[in-house]
Amino acid sequence: MKSEWFIDWFESKEYLTVYKHRDNADAAKAVDLILNNINIDVTKTVLDLACGAGRHSISFAQKGFEVVGVDLSDNLLKCAKIKSDELNLQIDFIKSDIRYFAINKKFDLILNLFTSFGYFDTDEENGIVFSLASKYLNEKGVFVFDYFNPHFIVDNLIPHSIDNYGDFTIEQFRFVEGERIVKKIKIISEVGEREYTESVRMYNFAWVAKSIQKNGLHIIKEFGNYDGEKFSKKNSSRIFLICTK
Repeated sequence: MKSEWFIDWFESKEYLTVYKHRDNADAAKAVDLILNNINIDVTKTVLDLACGAGRHSISFAQKGFEVVGVDLSDNLLKCAKIKSDELNLQIDFIKSDIRYFAINKKFDLILNLFTSFGYFDTDEENGIVFSLASKYLNEKGVFVFDYFNPHFIVDNLIPHSIDNYGDFTIEQFRFVEGERIVKKIKIISEVGEREYTESVRMYNFAWVAKSIQKNGLHIIKEFGNYDGEKFSKKNSSRIFLICTK
C-alpha cells in the first residue's frame, strides 16, 4: 500500500475520543436491527471482522452468542479485552490484518460494521471482506455489511471542525480526493501537535451489491440507517445490508 494510515491512527489514544459519539447504545441499535432480521434460532456463532474496540462483539456476547473478534490494532483489541473481562464475557479476540486472516472454523453470522471497509488501495484488497464472508459462513449463514453511503457523505460533508477535550483539542479537515473521502486530524496539546489521516475509498451501492453477489452471497434486506429505514441513495447515511449464502 501507499500508506497504511490506519496503523498509526488506530493505535493513538485519541482515536476513541474522536469516535466517542459511536457509543454502546449506538452499537446496540445496530445489533438489534440485525437480530430482528435474522433467524436467531439457528444463529450461535459470530465472526466480527475489524471489531475495533469490541462494541458489537461485546453486545452479541452479552446476548449469549459465541463470538470471535478480529482486528489489527493492539490498542483497540486491548480496550475490547479489558471491557469484555470486566463483564465476564468469553470472547476470542484475534489480532490479524483481514487481508491475511484465516481460521479453522465457520460461523452462522459474519459482521463488517461501522465502515470497517475501503481502507486499502485496491478494489481487490477491499473486496477480501466479501470473499472471507463467503468462505467462513456456514450454509444459510448471514453476512451483515455496514458502510457509509458516499452520496450522503459528499452532500453533507463538514469541511472543518474543532472540538476541545480539556487538555487537548482535535481539529479535523474533511475533503474528497479522487475516489476517497479524506480526513486530516490534528491533535493539539501543551506538548505539541500530532497529525493523523483517514482515507477511505468511496464505493457506491451498485459496486457493493455486485461485489457481494460475485462472492456467492445474496442481499435479502437493505437499510439506510440503524433505525431500519429503507435505503435511499440520496437520503440514507448508511448502506446496511443483510445477506445470505
